[in-house]
Amino acid sequence: MTDFNRRTLLTGAAATAAFGALPTWQARAQAANTVRIGVLNDQSGLYRDVNGPGSVACVRQAIQDSGVTARGINVEVVVGDHQNRPDVGATLTRQWIDRDNVDVILDVPTSSVALAVNTIVRERNKIFLNSSAATSDLTGAQCSPNTIHWTYDTYMLAKSTGGAMVRAGGDTWFFLTADYAFGHALERDTSNFVRQAGGRVVGGVRTPFPGTDFSGFLVQAQASRAKVVGLANAGGDTINSIKQAAEFGLTRRGTKLAALLMFISDVHSLGLETAQGLVCTETFYWDLNDRTRAFTRRVLPNMPGGSLRPGMGQAGCYSAVMHYLKTVAEMGVPAARASGVDTVNRMKAQPTDDDAMGQGSIRPDGRRIQPSYLFEVKSPRESRGPWDYYKLLQTTPAEEAFRPIAEGGCAFLRT
Repeated sequence: MTDFNRRTLLTGAAATAAFGALPTWQARAQAANTVRIGVLNDQSGLYRDVNGPGSVACVRQAIQDSGVTARGINVEVVVGDHQNRPDVGATLTRQWIDRDNVDVILDVPTSSVALAVNTIVRERNKIFLNSSAATSDLTGAQCSPNTIHWTYDTYMLAKSTGGAMVRAGGDTWFFLTADYAFGHALERDTSNFVRQAGGRVVGGVRTPFPGTDFSGFLVQAQASRAKVVGLANAGGDTINSIKQAAEFGLTRRGTKLAALLMFISDVHSLGLETAQGLVCTETFYWDLNDRTRAFTRRVLPNMPGGSLRPGMGQAGCYSAVMHYLKTVAEMGVPAARASGVDTVNRMKAQPTDDDAMGQGSIRPDGRRIQPSYLFEVKSPRESRGPWDYYKLLQTTPAEEAFRPIAEGGCAFLRT
């Protein structure tokens, strides 16, 4: 997916190709009123179902729902596969910004890729709307005035899921950690909450990313006699870890699994028979309320297979684009494109509100805050039908869900 024409989906300006080239003056006017959004994610690997084409579908739905095309604003969407490699993600980002005039980089699962994108976007004074990379360093040590961290992060996941497990008696932990930036950050943040609650981390192992065979690591986890095995991984790694733990009989021996980042597509892949009883934290669930159900009905026909329910990373893409396009419409395209920092500051100055993620706000450090939800996966008997997978255990208010701004150490706030 390196050719620009193959990676570009046009919305608003799409009719141009059907009716021939526009006159020069009209083409210039259209170009002056066009914004370009680059959706950068895993289109072919272990995060494909978590993000991939589903994120693109949610972005296109946001463009339609925003109504900006009726106001004469053209929106072009460029799609790229970063293959979960920082070098590939960095190369695409530079090409998009320097050659293809992309204004916004969006989504970017895999924290190592996101941290690379974060640096480039700041250098070019563009915008990074991160929906799917989890590292809390994006609003801490690596914070940027050009970046908004939208959907979730390792601090929030650790506090909600990790905290719940400790309160339920899981006071000794062993970590299976994906060996890259996201896994390290999730293990770090969860370990801090375990220790603060009086628990202990008795061991851990760094697993290759991506991984397929976790059996040897699970033997080490069992030998540690930890009450909880924390899975500091995601996507296919989480699915394989849980399946192999079930096959190995780890949970039958009394050990609890803490899926520190799990998506509804993971539950679907596992099946309720295997996933039942697991707890996870999300900021979106398609069946949470009337607004989330309405959003899901609109986007569902364009989701992969016409049946995959959007997960929180994909819903976050919708929410972020809705707020960005609202800001573009208020500022005007030339002003919004002129400075990424100015546009981000404008986005921070007003509350967010959309059907997918509901109401929220964006802090000065770029952290979008909203409530987080702790869910338990239903048993097959409890489920009422397809994709009815979660029951809500608790809600953490927005002001408590994420790391306090004073604890993040965001450097640009001090300058």
